[in-house]
Amino acid sequence: MDGAEFSQLKAFVAVCDERAFGRAAKRLAISPSALSRIVRALESRLGIRLLNRTTRSVGLTEAGSVLYDRIKPMMMGMDDAVSAVGAYQSEPKGVVRVNLPSIAAQIAVLPRLRQFRLAYPEVRLDLVIDNDITDVVAEGFDAGVRIGGQISRDMIAVRITPDLRMAVVGAPSYFANRPPPQAPADLKDHLCLTYKWKSTGALYPWRFEGADGVLDVDVENVVTVNDTELLLSAAREGLGLAYLIEDLVKPYLKTNELKRVLEPACKLFPGFYLYYSERSHMAASVRAFIDFMKARSS
Repeated sequence: MDGAEFSQLKAFVAVCDERAFGRAAKRLAISPSALSRIVRALESRLGIRLLNRTTRSVGLTEAGSVLYDRIKPMMMGMDDAVSAVGAYQSEPKGVVRVNLPSIAAQIAVLPRLRQFRLAYPEVRLDLVIDNDITDVVAEGFDAGVRIGGQISRDMIAVRITPDLRMAVVGAPSYFANRPPPQAPADLKDHLCLTYKWKSTGALYPWRFEGADGVLDVDVENVVTVNDTELLLSAAREGLGLAYLIEDLVKPYLKTNELKRVLEPACKLFPGFYLYYSERSHMAASVRAFIDFMKARSS
């Protein structure tokens, strides 16, 4: 069915509902003469009269009655479908799909989930943990969460955490037979546990602030994984030093399960941002999630 045919059928149903061209034309926001031409075009295309017209009334022919009985339920179904879709634009409801790394889920999203659910009970969050850098648009996500420097410039990004800091940590058992590094260069003498991007195979850089600016240190990677929780567990087991976000290791520093080294060389870097592709025609549920996360970060 092309656009012209649909418009003709919609006009025909309106005339049948109202039993008058004047009222039907007003409902469709067109002139009675234009409406009459549209209905005649439909009759001409079908090759049969659908309506009997007099100066005072409009009646259905037998063929018109058959067509109306078949078309009316479909038109109502279309109207209901359009109204249902419109509700997603006006009311926060439905599913919001978000792609994010596990660490972002733990420190940026999970602490706020309860309040969000209380504020928007009809919104369901589909949080997909993904420690790689995924094209959220191509994969059908409404939004993603990543560290500021990892977001493409063609995306819209809103900050949801303050700046973050990395920490180099190891278990007391690891330091039992090794002196702690006093400077980033000393890491060459240590066993290191490093994050590895799944998609590219690149290693997450051990980056510090040196006397001459930013310093990337090549370390001896005895274990590489693509999961921050596994890195943390390996460090707690004494397998080597790990380079992790400070917020993730704080609980273990307090209990002395981990010891921190090189703290002065670990400077702040951009925190987590919620990002998405465009502002126009956004579902109310997605807008609600973005605004909620943004507000809680300020």
